Amino acid sequence: MSNNKLKIFNDPIYGFITIPNTLVFDLIEHKYFQRLRRISQMGMSYLVYPGAHHTRFHHAIGSMYLMQKAVNVLRFKGVRISEDEETALYIAILLHDIGHGPFSHAMEHSIVNGISHEEISLRFMEKLNDDFNGSLTLAIQIFKGDYHRQFMCQLISSQLDMDRADYLKRDSFYTGVAEGNINSERLITMLNVVDDNIVIEEKGIYSVEKFLISRRFMYWQVYLHKTGLVAEQLLTRVLRRAKELVENGEKLEASKPLTYFLENNVDLQSFNDSHLDIFSQLDDYDIVSAMKAWQHHDDFVLKNLCDIIINRDLLKVKLKNNAIKSSVLKLHKEALMKEYNISEEEASYFVFSGQVSNRAYNPKQQQIKILLKTGKVKDIVKASDHLNLKALSKPMTKYYICYPKNKL
Repeated sequence: MSNNKLKIFNDPIYGFITIPNTLVFDLIEHKYFQRLRRISQMGMSYLVYPGAHHTRFHHAIGSMYLMQKAVNVLRFKGVRISEDEETALYIAILLHDIGHGPFSHAMEHSIVNGISHEEISLRFMEKLNDDFNGSLTLAIQIFKGDYHRQFMCQLISSQLDMDRADYLKRDSFYTGVAEGNINSERLITMLNVVDDNIVIEEKGIYSVEKFLISRRFMYWQVYLHKTGLVAEQLLTRVLRRAKELVENGEKLEASKPLTYFLENNVDLQSFNDSHLDIFSQLDDYDIVSAMKAWQHHDDFVLKNLCDIIINRDLLKVKLKNNAIKSSVLKLHKEALMKEYNISEEEASYFVFSGQVSNRAYNPKQQQIKILLKTGKVKDIVKASDHLNLKALSKPMTKYYICYPKNKL
């Protein structure tokens, strides 16, 4: 029977990916994991890049494949990794994003209050651990960063982990943005462990530089693209408005799980197993079908917000190097209030500002360490002769303002 469980995926990026063992197969089969097929990896970015329709499912499987490569490379170099540790690494990377809600990040700021997707991922893993008789205990330790072998935690979460190594390559492939294409397999071939920390051998230094520069490109060109940014902001506002209306006694057409989160205030303290089960039934389709219904609602704000997203007639968005003056916002709001005879609160759903920042590399976090031929270990910024890396270590902030193009 077990032979049947060692199936193969055909991935457009890496080719054939083998499921390493029956436990991993059973986790992939589980409904919690299958839900990731219905959660887009890049939120609303498909409104900018039409090809960006890949899912969290693709990304999780791809990250596991890279982890398989990493384990093989490190063992080849004499790093001791037991079978249990190997399986735990596969499970931890496979499930690292299982807590993402519909359209990835929009839910975190509107439907569940202040619960990050990492927290929900951990809840899912703990629930699965109960279902699978404790066989995820080690994976959970590694995921939380509690395992005594620090390099294993770094493979899951650091500035050069298997998560980033997959999503940069995958997102650049599906968006068609060639600047983001990194050679993740070359990077992995250069991995080693020194003093329980992941290092990259000196001959891989240019691959690391390319990785950091690609990351910067992808953030400004794709993840923080102004159109994707405004679409995600609008989606957050749709959900916030829907929640407001429901709290005021309005009945809104929506799926059962979505209705539950609109009617109930769920925060980290109150988030229990039954919430988790309802959350596991939510995906992108709940949100899209709700917006299709809500664009015909009587409420001016909800109706127009949904219409704007569904028909991709988005707000005008401008990126600036300095903070937006409140007087400018006020002018746009007043014009809208006058045009449609709406309140300032209603107008602020369509006129708003904010900021985004990006830092390709943070030398104060877990550093990317280069193992020199002499045996010394240096931070990438010090080891590299690339002048740009110092600049890439500084946070870069841009400010945006959004308002209707002419009329709603």
